[in-house]
Amino acid sequence: MRECHPVQEAQQPLCFVAMPFGVKPDGAGGSVNFDAVYEELIRPAVCAAGLDPLRADEEMGGGIIHKPMFERLILCDYAVADLTTANANVFYELGVRHALRPYTTVLLFAEGGRAAFDVAPVRALPYRLTKAGKPAEPEVIGKALTERLIEARNRSTDSPVFQLVEGLPEPQIDHAKTDVFRDQVRYSTAVKERLATARKQDADAVRAVEAELGRLEDVEAGVLVDLLLSYRAVNSWDDMVRLVEEIPAPLRGTVLVQEQLGFALNRAGDSDRAESVVRAVLKRHGPSSETLGILGRVYKDRWQAAVKRGEAALARGTLKQAVETYVAGFEADWRDAYPGVNAVTLMEVREPPDARRELLLPVVAYAVERRIASGAPDYWDYATRLELAVLANDPQAANDALDSAFALVREPWEPETTAGNLALIRKARAARGESVAWADEAEQTLRQAAAQ
Repeated sequence: MRECHPVQEAQQPLCFVAMPFGVKPDGAGGSVNFDAVYEELIRPAVCAAGLDPLRADEEMGGGIIHKPMFERLILCDYAVADLTTANANVFYELGVRHALRPYTTVLLFAEGGRAAFDVAPVRALPYRLTKAGKPAEPEVIGKALTERLIEARNRSTDSPVFQLVEGLPEPQIDHAKTDVFRDQVRYSTAVKERLATARKQDADAVRAVEAELGRLEDVEAGVLVDLLLSYRAVNSWDDMVRLVEEIPAPLRGTVLVQEQLGFALNRAGDSDRAESVVRAVLKRHGPSSETLGILGRVYKDRWQAAVKRGEAALARGTLKQAVETYVAGFEADWRDAYPGVNAVTLMEVREPPDARRELLLPVVAYAVERRIASGAPDYWDYATRLELAVLANDPQAANDALDSAFALVREPWEPETTAGNLALIRKARAARGESVAWADEAEQTLRQAAAQ
């Protein structure tokens, strides 16, 4: 199949791709690796049809529907929607597309998963998944998808709205608007590329990119989120807090941005405000592993601060808060090992150690192994495996996990966090007369990675 040109250099028609991100449960006991579906199936097929794919912003959490999203839905010449798992955002985007575009929208879905309705009437293309949740025959199904996209050029009505409502006028889209839209897409992609470069440098480099953006009210939401996460990558917590205060209110109120605000406030030393922000997210949106994981970190840092000040009673109370919050986070979604591993690590630190850790350890281990088996592991997956191996006194497994984690470090605060957890285990066991000296090398290696 032909390769796509970079979007910012594209002269081909744009094809908007509406689909979830990451690995999601399929509703039938398995999972779908949507990133693999995009990279192995959808993207090559779109390129082979002579189109340039434009996927929705991965960073946009909290269900926000913003102006650039509507522009992409309406102004892209073609669209592909993956209906697998009946994702609410995808169906909303498809509804907007069908209401405003009579044709050039192609649908597909994974067989055997959960669907919101019978997809047969809308002529959706089925594809099969492997046990790992990846497309089973990407080249075969990709060829069929390419043919559907090429066939869509015949302007045959595929929208049920225009098929069923007689006399509905077809919207006339000004070509000037589509030209401006294409320029905006190229600009946003170019800014994200500059931010990716700046993240490898320092906070000043990220600030320089921000200075080029002008009025933040006029900047695409996906770029603003990328800017926020770029400040996180260079440990610039105050800049994160400042940016959240300056970005438009609809984006500021999303779950993702509020979680990152709580994260940054805690790292900047404003523990009370961090707790208030995260608790507000929990009140509005309910418990989640990510939100409770951030709140657990707030209590964990308070515990460590109380230990340094010699306030024993406060230290015991905040440590208990941290453990229970991490446990609640793991129970909110057992597929997410992040709060689980923090819970068992702090259970190890308690005096005496919390007996529940023996029950939780294998569950957390299973969660992370399933995540790794999905085919899309990241630094945190192998860092979790490393911590669990240290807790289980398994040097070989720890060394193997360290090698894998080290290769996937993205931001310096990641290995710094893991090294801190290994230090907690080492100190707690030393206080009990136990030794895990063999794990010192892993701790030091991670600290060196954080310093680079």
